[in-house]
Amino acid sequence: MRKILIAYLFFTLTSPILASSILIPMDAEGQKNHLKAYGITYWVLSKQQKVQWLLNYRGGSFLLPDGETIRKECQIRGVSFEILSDAQAQGILEAISSPSQNQEAVILEKAPKVAVYSPKGNQPWDDAVTMVLTYAEIPYVTVYDEEVLDDKLVLYDWLHLHHEDFTGQYGKFYGAYRAAPWYIEGKKEAESLALKLGFDKVSDEKGAVAEKIRNYVIGGGFMFAMCSATDSFDIALAADGIDICEPMFDGDPSDADYQSKLDFRRTFAFQDFTLERNPLRYEFSSIDMTDKRKNVPKESDYFSLMDFSAKWDPVPTMLCQNHTALVKGFMGQTTAFSREQVKATVMVLGENRINGEARYIHGIKGKGFFTFYGGHDPEDYQHRVGDPKTELELHPTSPGYRLILNNVLFPAARKKKQKT
Repeated sequence: MRKILIAYLFFTLTSPILASSILIPMDAEGQKNHLKAYGITYWVLSKQQKVQWLLNYRGGSFLLPDGETIRKECQIRGVSFEILSDAQAQGILEAISSPSQNQEAVILEKAPKVAVYSPKGNQPWDDAVTMVLTYAEIPYVTVYDEEVLDDKLVLYDWLHLHHEDFTGQYGKFYGAYRAAPWYIEGKKEAESLALKLGFDKVSDEKGAVAEKIRNYVIGGGFMFAMCSATDSFDIALAADGIDICEPMFDGDPSDADYQSKLDFRRTFAFQDFTLERNPLRYEFSSIDMTDKRKNVPKESDYFSLMDFSAKWDPVPTMLCQNHTALVKGFMGQTTAFSREQVKATVMVLGENRINGEARYIHGIKGKGFFTFYGGHDPEDYQHRVGDPKTELELHPTSPGYRLILNNVLFPAARKKKQKT
């Protein structure tokens, strides 16, 4: 009995010393499934537990509270993890806090409520964001025009704009796909929905949706968009009240000299762009670099992530966390953005400097934030209509997909005022 009592007292007195944390390493060597590591982090946040995001420490690692259930969940999902003693964890945090280190520990406080703006029916293409959310096991809700116009966006912290055309020109697919059944059916469905919602034309309805999304961001929302949802969104804002659609799209002529009427003060990211007037061209405007990449061969198509100060600029640093600073390029309807037409107030997070491309940009609008990411699928170089979807089981360490998930966790961070 005396031995049992001594052992009990020893355990009670020493248990604080044996306290531990779980480190989810995010460097190339330490992590075998970067994408599911974000899902683990989100899952811990959903259990009302806080996480520390260790910016620039081993690829942007996560420090979690220790627990048998968390360890088991990591094992089940195939996520690499390390057990740290209290002293080891404290040592890492102290080293990160040193002014000599371009590192920072950011507290993540809650699991963001995620919404994806996407039509309810099946589209002849896949969406990288919904695929990676599903693979990482991060829950999301699908919303579309009815929910947006009914002011339902306030229920969500983070909104992704699926491959979309907010100008009412049906993705500029007219030239190549106007006889395709999916195009004809999609056009009918869009016109029917517009009438149901009280609009005579799809372009007017999509413009109203873009305006609601704009207000959502200004009010404090986080918006993420890829491919055509980036430039078509800004074009719709600039063309508010202006008919830029040719007759095959909306049944009547476009406004005369509509280019001169665009209001670039209303856009989020782009300015001084020229709209593509030809309805047969698969292009919205001069913002996109897809047709200006003749000197960018596939083998050398990479973009570099910018290096920010973790302590002074934690927001762009968070969005650029990765296990490599060089990310493989990929194309889309909107592949990249002309640097000349990106507003000076917008931060370029990733660029192909040789070709003058901004691939990954971020900005503030009102109380909210937006991020635009060029291209369609980070692991499918030239995804075409009807191509099979990417199997992320084959790309669990994808740097391009990591950038998407950085944005998903971004709203969970305890806000610090940006210094620059």
